[in-house]
Amino acid sequence: MLIKKPSDIRPSEITSESNYLSRRDFIRAGAIAGGTAFAPGALGAIVPEERGAALSDVGKSPLSTDEAPNSWEDITTYNNFYEFGTGKDDPHRNAQDFKTRPWTITVDGHAEKTGSFHFDDFIKPFDLEERIYRLRCVEAWSMVVPWVGISLAEVVKSFKPTSKAKYVAFQTLLDPVQMPGQRRGVLDWPYVEGLTIEEATNELSILAVGIYGRVIPNQNGAPIRLVVPWKYGFKSIKSIVRISFTERQPPTSWNISAPQEYGFYANVNPEVDHPRWSQARERRIGAGIFAQRQPTLKFNGYGEQVAHLYKDLDLRRYY
Repeated sequence: MLIKKPSDIRPSEITSESNYLSRRDFIRAGAIAGGTAFAPGALGAIVPEERGAALSDVGKSPLSTDEAPNSWEDITTYNNFYEFGTGKDDPHRNAQDFKTRPWTITVDGHAEKTGSFHFDDFIKPFDLEERIYRLRCVEAWSMVVPWVGISLAEVVKSFKPTSKAKYVAFQTLLDPVQMPGQRRGVLDWPYVEGLTIEEATNELSILAVGIYGRVIPNQNGAPIRLVVPWKYGFKSIKSIVRISFTERQPPTSWNISAPQEYGFYANVNPEVDHPRWSQARERRIGAGIFAQRQPTLKFNGYGEQVAHLYKDLDLRRYY
């Protein structure tokens, strides 16, 4: 696989509102992209180079990093999405026919507002915002991704969780027909993840629906995925179909699979090694095969926003 260098585009220039579709076209464009899944010729007029339709009314965030983002090719062809295979390019190759319309998200548990919601109705009340975040994988590689998403804090608040809601649990679609990786026992399917209510309502947490100002590709978690940039990437669950407000800490897929290696919190911490490798340094995708590994930052560099969440927690024990 050809690894390209990070883009030289300045963060302020990544998305251009003059090139956006109108907001009402987002729903239509997403439906087209999900329904046809890049069938040959079907999207030629609106999806040049197999990139999703443009999103509209996307605001800029002061929370974005000023680091140069990785290229579209890096982001969409090198990632983990075990539902489509365990190789880094398997999701890109195997997810092209994945149907993301119709899509329903069920909200349940300890909240005043619950039910099942069509995807478009779910995101419609919230503002889209570009968040350029660092991404650190537990495997010691990293990227910078220009996500487009909605504030998870605003989503959580809109459902009015009760005082019993201590955690927010998430679940991925279970569909072995469309997701060939689910036919193998690599993990207990469906994929599940969770955050504390405080983590879910932190200003950094988002539900992403786009990359580079365009509808998020299937291989990156379409139509909607979690992004929590101070945690290892496996916490950012993809293709979400259920959000639950729970009183007890929810199970999480990698913790179920290997509890001695993957904790519930999964905060980026260079001081706590994985049992099989060091977490002190990371390989930046796109930097070239001869580039030196760079130091990993605690909380992936977002300590100012999130360190207070763990002031009473032993991060070596609760990793």
